[in-house]
Amino acid sequence: MNFSDELINWYNINKRQLPWRNTTNAYLIWLSEIILQQTRVEQGLPYYYRFAENYPTVTRFAAAHEDDILKLWQGLGYYSRGRNMLKTAQLVQQQYNGNFPTNYDELIKLKGIGEYTAAAISSFSANEARAVVDGNVYRVLARFFGISEPINSTTGKKTFQALANDLLNQQHPGLHNQAMMEFGAMLCKPKNPACGICPVREGCYAFIHNATTTLPVKLNKVKIRERFFNYFLVTDSDNILMNKRDENDIWANMYDLPLIETETFFEIGKLISQPLFVEFFGDKNTITETLSPKKHVLTHQHLHVRFIKLQQLPVKMMPGWVFIKRINLKKLALPKVIFIFLDKFLN
Repeated sequence: MNFSDELINWYNINKRQLPWRNTTNAYLIWLSEIILQQTRVEQGLPYYYRFAENYPTVTRFAAAHEDDILKLWQGLGYYSRGRNMLKTAQLVQQQYNGNFPTNYDELIKLKGIGEYTAAAISSFSANEARAVVDGNVYRVLARFFGISEPINSTTGKKTFQALANDLLNQQHPGLHNQAMMEFGAMLCKPKNPACGICPVREGCYAFIHNATTTLPVKLNKVKIRERFFNYFLVTDSDNILMNKRDENDIWANMYDLPLIETETFFEIGKLISQPLFVEFFGDKNTITETLSPKKHVLTHQHLHVRFIKLQQLPVKMMPGWVFIKRINLKKLALPKVIFIFLDKFLN
């Protein structure tokens, strides 16, 4: 058997039973693909079920309010995916009368759908001959064929895509793509690949040359930004002062607490003398408690977060600030770090 046939044979015996593999519904496949971006299957599966249950059709999704989408997305991270999904659903409803496209050339025009996602949806829903190249496929190809070109370089992307195109099973492209991705996820894993039971190891460059730890190659382009967030908790017995974020930063349109960002964590005496603090809360506000800083890791940012409880109400209400009844907090879309803090604080 050739390379594709070997992987398809392995896949048919060993594949995981996942709900989006039992349908050709392009909408449900799109739902799974977006949820699984930057997300493990185990983590994404409950979200898939929630979205499929609450929004079984793209028409239902398109009619949703953004706050409801973000609330359902809460805890999954990369919240721009949820916002882009709503825009895409609305576009599909308007331009395609609620019929999710299955053609690559139409899919690639939609918000949040790139080359990989368009190829995945078109091949899985309509068996269009488009080769998918995701992180799993990069890894399988780099190791088996011994390709040292960085996978995130311009030349590397072209090289891997061309190779994936050449290998694609033209009669069963959807099945081939599923097999390649599953093989990378389950057998040819980033760490400790299961070479001992690999059906194609005899022809694998990395196995023969003991290079599984060095392939694939990836350029380190990520520059981490360190940020320091001072959150202020202002509450009475029934209400908590919340802040609805704008669209110009992380967690767009979600709710957190009143915030002052600083270059580093000042000692409390210096912090409460800052002009912004005085403007917001006055010069006589009493701090009742300061919690130890926590580190919250995002892809390109490390957030250093501390929570400070204040006794008095603010002297000035800023745009986006609103008092929310405690019993209504569960209805808000909250970043994970805020959700964890409030859940602990309220309980």
